[in-house]
Amino acid sequence: MDTKKANPLSGSRSDLDDVVIPLRPHHGMCLAYFKGMGYSDGFSVHMQEMLEIFQKGAKIRLHADTDEICSACPNNEKGCCSSFSLVEKYDIAVLDLCGLENGQIMDFDAFTSKVQKEILSSGKRIEICGKCQWNSICENQRSRWEKC
Repeated sequence: MDTKKANPLSGSRSDLDDVVIPLRPHHGMCLAYFKGMGYSDGFSVHMQEMLEIFQKGAKIRLHADTDEICSACPNNEKGCCSSFSLVEKYDIAVLDLCGLENGQIMDFDAFTSKVQKEILSSGKRIEICGKCQWNSICENQRSRWEKC
């Protein structure tokens, strides 16, 4: 008899009802512009998978430290980000500008709405992460959180 439980992250919206996924606050901006490019092929595949899971209605816990997306990042060294001091600034800025708190649990859609309104639509993204190595991707496309 197989006693393995199915991975709730790979299921339907109803499978996500009891799941809360840790998410770095600045990843709310990264995911808005993500288009399949990243630190490595494995990272890009994982980021796309996580985007799809989040868009199914997952709840998130804002976590200003390594999160589920970071688990596939080559900068993740045994659970610690080698660029921690840089990305910590991004996380703190997102929390401050959106009026959110580290550890706060919320619906992913509510989080992305705040990120869109308070940061992306207001032009503040460039102040936070304009010197990021991926900035050219973000500055040349529309946020997926933007409502038509």
